Amino acid sequence: MYVRRSLDRDSAATLVHAFVTSRIDNGNALLANAPKIWTEKLQRVLNAAARVITGGTRKFDSGLSHILHHDLHWLDVPQRVSFKLCMTVYKCLHGLAPKYIADLCVPVADVVGRRQLRSSSRGLLNFPRYNVSNYGRRAFCFAGPYVWNSLPEHIRQSASIAVFKRSLKTFLFQQISHLAH
Repeated sequence: MYVRRSLDRDSAATLVHAFVTSRIDNGNALLANAPKIWTEKLQRVLNAAARVITGGTRKFDSGLSHILHHDLHWLDVPQRVSFKLCMTVYKCLHGLAPKYIADLCVPVADVVGRRQLRSSSRGLLNFPRYNVSNYGRRAFCFAGPYVWNSLPEHIRQSASIAVFKRSLKTFLFQQISHLAH
């Protein structure tokens, strides 16, 4: 904390991003459909990082979520995972991802026997059904299409990656505000 006193807010934010949030976001898609206790641990790290930037908001301060969402424009960890999955799926569908990942994102319209379904014209993706396995639900071939299909159609059909990012982040912030109320 002694170093924090000698930094202005922008410098503290740069350091936190370099050493904390970038590490949280690196590989967080592996937390798709993971137990809540795993994401809660990372959320506590994110909360502590926010307190470092803002100069020491108390641990159980009710204003911490306001700081996270409104001042820093940070998503909570579960929404960060969804954001990462959706960005990866968008890149797969638009030729911006490696083929081995893109092959896991199969539009319903490309699946024989499902072309006549209404979902085939709405840009939805096919995903395998997993009834028993917890690990199967966390695999990208399931989690990516599952989260993608939960997005509103106007977001899935965004014309550019910049528009998609902005719309997706707005949608995820709306989810957070609905969960809070």
